Amino acid sequence: MRTIALAYSGGLDTSIIVPWLREHYDANVVCVAADIGQGEEELKGVVEKAIASGASECFVEDLRLEYVRDFIWPTLRAGAIYNRKYLLGTSMARPLIAKKQVEVARRVGADALSHGCTGKGNDQVRFELTYMAFAPDLPVIAPWRIWDIKSREDALAYAAAHHVPVSATAAKIYSRDRNIWHISHEGGVLEDPNSVPPKDLFMLTTDPADAPAMPEDVTIGFDSGTPVTVNGIALDPVALLTMLNEIGGKHGVGRADIVEDRLVGMKSRGVYETPGGTLLYTAHSELEMLVLDRRTLAAKDLIAPRYADLVYEGRWWTTEREAYDAFVNITQQRVTGTITLRLCRGTVTIAGRQSDQALYDERFVTFGEDDVYEQSDAAGFIRLFGLSQRVRALKDLELAKR
Repeated sequence: MRTIALAYSGGLDTSIIVPWLREHYDANVVCVAADIGQGEEELKGVVEKAIASGASECFVEDLRLEYVRDFIWPTLRAGAIYNRKYLLGTSMARPLIAKKQVEVARRVGADALSHGCTGKGNDQVRFELTYMAFAPDLPVIAPWRIWDIKSREDALAYAAAHHVPVSATAAKIYSRDRNIWHISHEGGVLEDPNSVPPKDLFMLTTDPADAPAMPEDVTIGFDSGTPVTVNGIALDPVALLTMLNEIGGKHGVGRADIVEDRLVGMKSRGVYETPGGTLLYTAHSELEMLVLDRRTLAAKDLIAPRYADLVYEGRWWTTEREAYDAFVNITQQRVTGTITLRLCRGTVTIAGRQSDQALYDERFVTFGEDDVYEQSDAAGFIRLFGLSQRVRALKDLELAKR
């Protein structure tokens, strides 16, 4: 192999992969880093670090807008939540990063693709299913599945031996993944599911006990199921999500401690912070309940977990996902309006709902006098609605008299 394109984050795993690939394949290593909103601090010096580790080039691709617009919004509109709690922050990002990695690999004429995912995790599947969709001809090198390094401690020792600078330490060895949607925390003391997450673990959300005592209202506007405004101000997708992250994080909203089912079959424990996402899911769901009829809501609720499974398993580039999106897009045509949320010390409650498409009509539900609903019609409706039960009961009475 002459050139290997590596999905590169600058973290512990991908940092040591650069010299390892050069040692074992005698090839140039081209790093592909993605800016998906993890922040300037995490991306600072990533190119210099890759080159210092032995890479011949490092490309940093700004994918923030594409990630929010083409991955987060469709998943939000579908209402997809995995294992009852997980808002799929890492899962959604991988197919986009891998696709961009393939594009760069084609551009530089790479002979192979590589990633830093472990053999125990979900990300290896998500990356490689994307490779299959866009580069079925390129071989894949997954060092964690073939090298002698067996633990984070081994990885730290390898980094030290090869003079590769890393921020992880043996004392604070969390595995984190951050983007504009969330941050995940795994490893270290979190591997004991009976342990309380340390207070200094959290990075995006204030401890609810330390959050402002005064509630804050935030109004989110949607157009056909897509978030478009915050407090009446129209914002582009990146700016909108950034603002909601700040507001939600300030009030300690969006923490989730999950024991989840990994795709490879094991249970794992992760702690997630998704402040803006939590606000958006809450508001979007509430708006749907205002404007969608009962059967459409029920149909969407059937699709949502299937969509979540699809995203979690990395099957983004499939006909199945396209078909679900087609269904969801129809359901979202009238999901336009605003929802006001009240935030206070880690809690989110509904403070207002408004939509021209609302199916709620006070004339029909009022306990006062009305001239649009004939209450006597209910008697005939109930007789027909329960007809099968009545027939069964009558039949049982006839049989009992024999």
